[in-house]
Amino acid sequence: MKKAALHNLGCKVNVYETEGMQQLLEQAGYQIVPFEEVADVYVVNTCSVTNIADRKSRQMLHRAKKRNPDSVVVAAGCYVQTAKEQARADQAIDILIGNNKKHQLPKLLEQYFAAKECASGQKDGAKGITAVEDLAQDSVYESLRASQTAARTRAFIKVQDGCNQFCSYCIIPYARGRVRSRELEDVLQEVEMLAANGYREVVLTGIHLSSYGMDLGTDLLSLIQSVHEAPGIDRIRLGSLEPKIVTEKFAGQLSKLPKICPHFHLSLQSGCDATLRRMNRKYTCEDYQKGCEILRKYFDHPAITTDVIVGFPGETEEEFETTRQFLRRIGFFEIHIFKYSVRKGTKAAQMECQVPEEVKNDRSDKLFSDLAPMNEEFLNWHIGREAEVLLEEKVSFGGTEYFIGHTKEYVKAAVPACASLGKNLENKLVRGRIISRLKEHVLQMEDVLEEK
Repeated sequence: MKKAALHNLGCKVNVYETEGMQQLLEQAGYQIVPFEEVADVYVVNTCSVTNIADRKSRQMLHRAKKRNPDSVVVAAGCYVQTAKEQARADQAIDILIGNNKKHQLPKLLEQYFAAKECASGQKDGAKGITAVEDLAQDSVYESLRASQTAARTRAFIKVQDGCNQFCSYCIIPYARGRVRSRELEDVLQEVEMLAANGYREVVLTGIHLSSYGMDLGTDLLSLIQSVHEAPGIDRIRLGSLEPKIVTEKFAGQLSKLPKICPHFHLSLQSGCDATLRRMNRKYTCEDYQKGCEILRKYFDHPAITTDVIVGFPGETEEEFETTRQFLRRIGFFEIHIFKYSVRKGTKAAQMECQVPEEVKNDRSDKLFSDLAPMNEEFLNWHIGREAEVLLEEKVSFGGTEYFIGHTKEYVKAAVPACASLGKNLENKLVRGRIISRLKEHVLQMEDVLEEK
């Protein structure tokens, strides 16, 4: 039995695809071992969102070949898609697999080993294999499933691939191609399989989730409503959304679905319209604020989180302060703050007025300082109220054991293990009253009032 090791770099979609490839290898008879061990096959699912991600991808590929020079090293995913010729010339890589071809992994390995056996004793040995297509011409959604995930309670389900937005800073449309949606029946089959395997919560995710269905004559809301009807799943969480998808109809219909988690990640990137235009984002700050107001109209204290890029080319001190004031005005549970990183091959990389790194660092620090009171206010709101928590694991704080998990708003909460009367509460949905802050970002539930 050959040993295979996998390593993932990048987003939740990549995580899902890595788990899918692992299951394909298991079905093909491979023994999966940790990436740090000696293996016959190493698979690195690469990322290419920044130049740094490209470099990390190359480093992991070289590390694998160094660990076992006789191994077969497979480079898969976005770095391969955007830098095929560079990857092909890399002596550490034996097989290149682009996006939309990852389901071919076992077959490509079989071909490689067969060629290696035939070439045994020859000077040049086996030749590398390249499976990379032009995604601009490929409109087929790749069928790749993950019926088991590393987490035991929550499972990500990829329902969409590709992006048509072409933001000026982003390489993803070139790495992932155009929008391709997964057929509804295929999604529902995976939801039912995950429910049968014990998962209580699913997270619908994609490269540009809001575009789901545009190629199938349907939309994301219809998908969510169908998933909601699937038996066995108690919670549905959504991946990152575009602000303009949040309409009265969208939020109103979601609010009628008890399984929906009121946790909405609305991508922002900048709170200044001038910066948004340079980024080629397809909305204004007014559109964004309206979306937040609609969500707060239909949901009681929803968790709204976002992404912000500081130091985008041309961002003046005045534009940054405009963003800063906008963030305070909206009020967020969490903000993922990124310092702009030049990505070769994008329009933003060629823009004038690149912002110095020390300015980016200063602006990032200021936003982190602004976020702290927002986060504090959101968490403190829960104290004294009842909450439903999906418990995930047992942990120890200060010598006391707790079961810890997340509320529907994705707030961490813990129940003292002594309150369970010896029962294992992992993967249980419990309801109880929040009484205090246990740790900086963890709330404590007094007791379990209800369990299911």
